[in-house]
Amino acid sequence: MSAELEKQLLPHRNAIDEIDASVLKLLNERAVHARAIGELKGTGAVYRPEREAQVLRRIKELNRGPLSDEGVARLFREVMSECLAVERPLTIAYLGPAGTFTQQAAVKHFGHAADTVGCNTVDECMRQAESDQADYAVVPLENSTEGSVGRTLDLLVSSPLRACGEVVLRIHHQLLRNRGGLDGVQTVYGHAQALAQCHDWLGKNLPDSIVRVPVSSNAEAARLAAADGSALAVAGITAAEIYGLTVLARNIEDEPNNTTRFLVLGKQDTAPSGRDKTSLLFSTPNRAGAAAELLTPFSEAGISMTKFESRPSKTGLWEYVFFIDIEGHKDDETVRRVLARFAERNVFVKIIGSYPVAVL
Repeated sequence: MSAELEKQLLPHRNAIDEIDASVLKLLNERAVHARAIGELKGTGAVYRPEREAQVLRRIKELNRGPLSDEGVARLFREVMSECLAVERPLTIAYLGPAGTFTQQAAVKHFGHAADTVGCNTVDECMRQAESDQADYAVVPLENSTEGSVGRTLDLLVSSPLRACGEVVLRIHHQLLRNRGGLDGVQTVYGHAQALAQCHDWLGKNLPDSIVRVPVSSNAEAARLAAADGSALAVAGITAAEIYGLTVLARNIEDEPNNTTRFLVLGKQDTAPSGRDKTSLLFSTPNRAGAAAELLTPFSEAGISMTKFESRPSKTGLWEYVFFIDIEGHKDDETVRRVLARFAERNVFVKIIGSYPVAVL
């Protein structure tokens, strides 16, 4: 590098050093206030989803670039994560093992300062939070390509946990192996949904002789491929890094906008944030017009519905429960009036939770 270029760079580097020192000082001042807030809360919940959502929205509104809104949101998520850990580190149960998209969702929502604990099943994940072995559980709810995760919906019927947040994660699948090339490959492992999301790509690019084998998670697929030279895995880039695999092909999902939505479950109610969603569960007899009776009050009140799905009830033959997501908080006056109408009709309603709409 020439002396002239060094001379031109020097004032910018000096300015960056001064800014870094100022940023560090301000970050520690923020942590001091976060710790003081934690002391004032005492044994109360240290994590307030509505407050974090408001902070992230405000930061994006204040942003004037050149950093992107998504970039500053990621930075401040990590700042809040570290400040929260000054109060008390959180333990988050997720559908594991390490390297799953559910772990990525947990880190996206809570930051790297949280302690994430992998579980073998959604059932175990929710039990961790129910028994206070974890502060919160992050579970997959639905995928834009393959639809809802039935096991999660079934467990929400009886679980005492409440939804206090959501995470929307763009899903990119990679084709992985413990070495390069396709010579000698006999098997490709992946979660059933991942294999379905990559069905067309796999059909066009892999020989028919390679058998597709569904496993419990994409991270498990990566683990198996790491130990078996004749196997491939469909998994995320994080799993490739954890298990030391070579990426043979990137972003092989058939749908380029493939996303998965996750719920954050805990034991607390979440206050209104200004832009919220409410998840509800209804149970009605199997008779003509039952579904229409659920939808009409929301339509008449002008409440937008973002999800409507039925699942067979475990309590009776041909009876169903309905899962509905609406815009608004359960404490909003309009939502409260509609829910009161259902109570008057003796319709069973369970409020799974109200929570801030995911900050993308």
